[in-house]
Amino acid sequence: MGRNRNANIPRANSDSSLSRRSLLQRAGWTVAAAALPSGVFAADTISPVMAKLSTYMSEAGGRALPDEVVEKAKHHILDTFAAMISGSDLPPARAAFQFARDYTTDKTATIVASKMTSSPLEAALINGMLAHSDETDDSNEFSQSHPGCSVVPATLAAGEKFGIDGTRFLRAVTLGYDIGPRMTISFGALEFRNNSHKSTHAISSVFGSAAAAGCAANLNAQQMRWLLDYTAQQSSGIGAWNRDTEHIEKAFVFAGMTARSGVTAALVVHAGFNGIDDIFSGTDNYFQAYAPNAHPEELVDKLGERYEIARTNIKKWTVGSPIQAPLDAMYNILKKRPVNPDDVKSVVVRLAHTEARVVDNREMPDICLQHMVAVMLIDKTASFHAAHDKPRMKDPAVLRVRAKVQLVPSDELEKLEPARQAIVEITLNDGTVLSDHVTDVRGTVDNPMTREEVIQKCRDLVEPVLGKENCTNLIDKIMGIEKVQDIRDLRSVLQKA
Repeated sequence: MGRNRNANIPRANSDSSLSRRSLLQRAGWTVAAAALPSGVFAADTISPVMAKLSTYMSEAGGRALPDEVVEKAKHHILDTFAAMISGSDLPPARAAFQFARDYTTDKTATIVASKMTSSPLEAALINGMLAHSDETDDSNEFSQSHPGCSVVPATLAAGEKFGIDGTRFLRAVTLGYDIGPRMTISFGALEFRNNSHKSTHAISSVFGSAAAAGCAANLNAQQMRWLLDYTAQQSSGIGAWNRDTEHIEKAFVFAGMTARSGVTAALVVHAGFNGIDDIFSGTDNYFQAYAPNAHPEELVDKLGERYEIARTNIKKWTVGSPIQAPLDAMYNILKKRPVNPDDVKSVVVRLAHTEARVVDNREMPDICLQHMVAVMLIDKTASFHAAHDKPRMKDPAVLRVRAKVQLVPSDELEKLEPARQAIVEITLNDGTVLSDHVTDVRGTVDNPMTREEVIQKCRDLVEPVLGKENCTNLIDKIMGIEKVQDIRDLRSVLQKA
């Protein structure tokens, strides 16, 4: 027998009693179903992976998390909001704000670092663009993705729509980090990224955003299966974002598009859309279309034991991920021995091939390794302002130092991917060689930043935009998010006065 395809009516969070209107709707659907050819509404076979995954997702909002995971989630939420706010004056954010002005009559959802509001869909897109306006946001090397810049905006938008509390918000974000990265991990993320021409960043982010938004919407297990179906249909993104020289398309692909699409999947299912029970198996399934050699069982591997948010990196430096290790190495060298740039004969930086080609003499300062190494040598640090000061790329003093920097793709380090290691050698004019090999970048799982470091990074990024008092209030709200009764209360600390 075929099952009732509209088992999600009434919705999971609606009253258990049926209205006269819903009864009439059900009667109409029953008549329509009877008129169709036999088998049209036949039940799909649900694979064990889908059954386990959808059940886990539906229960996430009510499931307590380990204390250490709660702490890490707070770090990533705060870090992502800081990325949104600090990126609010960069080109991708300015473009997003211009787009937002046509949608400000809806007061449902917050547009961060502004005075505007919009519908949840537009807010998810715009806040996602803000979160990846530059290279400040977090990254998950195992999945080759940036989870926070999409998942947090999607959760905020859906959370404001449904008025969830801070605890569910945190659990929804954590679920998003669990589901999105596991998707591209199941593909074999690094090889898939290098050979498919598709964007792992977009694929991971859209599934993570949808899972988080579905948790905010309190979808049940059946609805979560349909949510994954509609997410798969919206899965997109190709590697051409690498050619974007202004970061605007990249911000859209990594975060804006995926946050909006994830929220869309949650809202249409919440509204009553049904779909395929298991988009991951059966005829023309998602894996056949995207990654025929994938391992779907990875979607549920150690689910509830291994939390991807705990394996996601927070960046110490506000630059592209491949430059993190070289700057760590430069910082370590200069901390031991101050070096005058005029005394330097050469700087050799060794990176894995796949990392080197992303940051080799790029047009933007925050993803140009040679430029940022030169800045570090001159400034003894790499500030947010320096990483976004494009005119300084033509400064003769910087260019003189930059000419001494050589990037060498390393076969040895390539074998260690996805671990992002770097070897830096500074040779002085007198022949002295200063070197450092970074194996664990600061902010990664094996060398994590402390709560105090995450908070200080937030202060450095947020205070220039929102002011010291508002920044302090934002930090207090996120670090005590369990006390937030309605996530809409975050609006006062996320927007300009």
